[in-house]
Amino acid sequence: MLIDFFFTLKDAKLPVSIREFLVLLEALQKEVIAPSLDNFSLDNFYFLARTTLVKDEAYYDKFDQAFGLYFKGIESVFDKNAEIPADWLIRRLARELTPEQRAQLEKFGYDKLMDRLKQLMAEQKERHQGGNKWIGTGGTSPFGNGGANPEGIRIGGQGGQRSAVKVWDARAYKDYDTEREIGKRNIKIALRRLRKFARTGAQEELALDDTIRATANNAGYLDIKMQPERKNNIKVLMLLDVGGSMDDHIARTEALFSAASSEFKNMAFYYFHNCVYDFLWRNNRRRHAERFPTWEVLRTYPADTKLIFVGDATMSPYEILQPGGSVEYNNAESGAVWLQRFTSTFAHHAWLNPEAHNLWPYRASIDLIRQLLGNRMYALTIDGLEQAMRVLSK
Repeated sequence: MLIDFFFTLKDAKLPVSIREFLVLLEALQKEVIAPSLDNFSLDNFYFLARTTLVKDEAYYDKFDQAFGLYFKGIESVFDKNAEIPADWLIRRLARELTPEQRAQLEKFGYDKLMDRLKQLMAEQKERHQGGNKWIGTGGTSPFGNGGANPEGIRIGGQGGQRSAVKVWDARAYKDYDTEREIGKRNIKIALRRLRKFARTGAQEELALDDTIRATANNAGYLDIKMQPERKNNIKVLMLLDVGGSMDDHIARTEALFSAASSEFKNMAFYYFHNCVYDFLWRNNRRRHAERFPTWEVLRTYPADTKLIFVGDATMSPYEILQPGGSVEYNNAESGAVWLQRFTSTFAHHAWLNPEAHNLWPYRASIDLIRQLLGNRMYALTIDGLEQAMRVLSK
């Protein structure tokens, strides 16, 4: 069975070797995890297999997909003693509400919403599902998950309506894959408008014009002339929105990220969620443990660095304008303040938006960010990229 699993990983283009596979088999033979059927845990096997077979975190996402594809449904073979009621595990389908019904749902406003949540957490003693008051699932209450409220707080679970103004959950995002090739060629051609070449370093390449001229002056005897290689010395700082509504745009964002990574040798990148605040991160699996203070990022890169934001700019206006407006924690300063600091530090900046351009007028947050960036927001299309590169190259 594990041989087929090994070939499944190879089919997913994971760089796993026979040696690493033998290490996994040796670990199983030495009972690093429980070998018996009664005590076997697919989770334990997953972590053991990932540790022995995957040596680069950039491949974790591909490993997860291949593992899930191969072992889909096998967990039920081992989980014989599960006693959790099915209705606790299966969230009710999102309710289909008419516009009139949605308009009737109570909209608290941010401050009142937080006060009401504290009150309910003190009063509520048990799980609740459906309804419009308690913290629960599948209802119209502003608190919980899986329901429908135009301005609520999601607590745990999966998002569906994407209308929460704050999310209380340990959310796991995934790094963008630098190997995605979708549209990469066209994107690279557009990005080349930003390249700035200079001859630096030792003499590395043939100077054809000088060689011809020197040979002619030398009565036809070959006189080879060399010159330093032309290298792209442009500096790029890319800040990428990840998670939430950006999940709808992963393919194009990965194509952009992959193209930019190969096109710009002096490129740094960081992740943020929805809007930039007082910290950024570079690895989504360690984003709670490895954070980079935004002040440090602002001071690290020279002023002539080209700054590129990538995000759909789709969020609650609270997240941009109000301290504490982040959906994940209470930020001391608003996102608008941090955006202004970035645009003041880096004169050459632009925002690339993968959201369909015809939807921009219906997103209040998009209009806010466009204003904060001096209208330098461009669609993540080939035409939009070319416009952004022209602005950044000036």
